Amino acid sequence: MNRLYRCVMLVLVSVLVAACSNQPNEEIMQGASPVQLRSFQTRAFDTSDKLLMLRSVVATLQDLGFIIDEANVDLGSVTGTKVSGSQIRITVVVRPRGDAQLLVRANAYFDLKPIEDPEPYQDFFTSLEKAVFLTAHQVD
Repeated sequence: MNRLYRCVMLVLVSVLVAACSNQPNEEIMQGASPVQLRSFQTRAFDTSDKLLMLRSVVATLQDLGFIIDEANVDLGSVTGTKVSGSQIRITVVVRPRGDAQLLVRANAYFDLKPIEDPEPYQDFFTSLEKAVFLTAHQVD
């Protein structure tokens, strides 16, 4: 009986281990995949003027109602916060992509939870594209 009990327990433990290993991680499976999220958060711009891009990022965030908490030209980052009933925090990083382009990536959080919906990122980049265009053509 003792041997039969051990065999049954071994089979049960094996089944449980196999079942657990095949279950997807719920946190990873919720919302957008990391690759999709990165595609929402990143845009390439045909300019190599990092300072001009950072100025456009600051202007865009201010136009969208954000208060700039920190801006660092050396790191190429801008962080802003918007408080309207809840808190939205965004960090935008600008980095070179080759000699003629800059990559701009935005990471936004709503009450400390990452924003995975593409729409806020699309709105930000649409506004940023307009700001870059206006700045490049020296329109105030």
